[in-house]
Amino acid sequence: MLKLSQTALLVMLGLAGAAQAQPVWISVGDQGYRLLRQLDAGVKSQESGKLAANGRLAKGDAAAETVHLVQVDEALLPKLSDSIHENLRHCGGFIVHRDLQDARAALKGAAAPLAGLAAPSYAIDNQAIVNKLLPQLQDSNVLGTIQSLSNYQNRFYTTSHGVSASNWIASQWKQLAGSRSDVTVEQFAHANWPQKSVILTIKGSDNAAETVVLGGHLDSTVGSGTGESSRAPGADDDASGVASLTEVIRVLMAGNYQPRRTVKFMAYAAEEVGLRGSADIAKRFKQQQAKVVGALQLDMTNYQGDAEDIFLFTDYTNAAQNTFLANLAKYYLPTLKVGYSKCGYACSDHASWNAQGYAASFPFESSFNNSNPYIHSRNDTLASMDNQAEHALKFSQLALAYAVELGSDGPAAKAR
Repeated sequence: MLKLSQTALLVMLGLAGAAQAQPVWISVGDQGYRLLRQLDAGVKSQESGKLAANGRLAKGDAAAETVHLVQVDEALLPKLSDSIHENLRHCGGFIVHRDLQDARAALKGAAAPLAGLAAPSYAIDNQAIVNKLLPQLQDSNVLGTIQSLSNYQNRFYTTSHGVSASNWIASQWKQLAGSRSDVTVEQFAHANWPQKSVILTIKGSDNAAETVVLGGHLDSTVGSGTGESSRAPGADDDASGVASLTEVIRVLMAGNYQPRRTVKFMAYAAEEVGLRGSADIAKRFKQQQAKVVGALQLDMTNYQGDAEDIFLFTDYTNAAQNTFLANLAKYYLPTLKVGYSKCGYACSDHASWNAQGYAASFPFESSFNNSNPYIHSRNDTLASMDNQAEHALKFSQLALAYAVELGSDGPAAKAR
């Protein structure tokens, strides 16, 4: 049998260069920057600015967050991600930029919305469809998807396992789509790493130019040196979010749901190392002048750390859409308790959409201070969540109501 060198094998897998670190520009919140300096005292902020809670440039806001621009070795990113998790108890905390110009744009705050992009009405007026579909969501299906994804050795964005996980999600979503001609599944290729994002699109009928996005990230990480042999199950972070969305897809397909707006489900690559997958996609959409009327992020849905069921993060999100989500929960899921919290700069992929001027929201499994202590470790397993997916099902329910209520509307009348 022909024996291949490790380099040759990486080339065949599309992973060549994955281990070759290079300098990259990042924007990072003030707390994350302090941790970065502990990891490498030679790293220094090149520029800084202050951003308000809505992600826009702060002017005289005492509560504004300082964001720094730093050039670092790419190999340092997993260590920074791990340090932010260990010390600040959240994912992300920084964004990788394609160059200095792109990084400087981040300091200017969220981009202006597209000219002429109309805001949705946020009226709850599709009760017949939502009430028919909600009971069909099953936590056993969510559980099965979490198990399948956490069975991978890891889902790191540069490993063969991470590539295989992306392929598996694409295969599952294609099976759910069946033979519908208005539904497509694609894998979005990124230039600098092999793991692809996955996008399922349900084309809208008479309002297809407007788009609703629901996403979660497919990659996982553990510690500071995830490689082929490292174990990173990522059952909650974020197999649970992808599983919650996959169950929504299943029910929409089984019910032959036809939206008026285009609805896209996304499983993002490379979230754990600077929101890289979602940033690529959101920038592409903005460049194409895509009319995204709303983006919803599900990142960790199956660990209930508080008495409340769902927390809406109020920073780097859209206040009007957050109110809409709270109203959806109150109307369709009246037994659920909704809380509010904050998570800081770039804590998940919603920040990529917010940065491009799109309305984004991030419903989370717990308050910021009581999030899952097992993430980014070998112990982020279903066993650590009592081998159940009842909590994650709540997010499937909220996401389905969101997708149908926004997806079933025609063009909005009011300007944003």
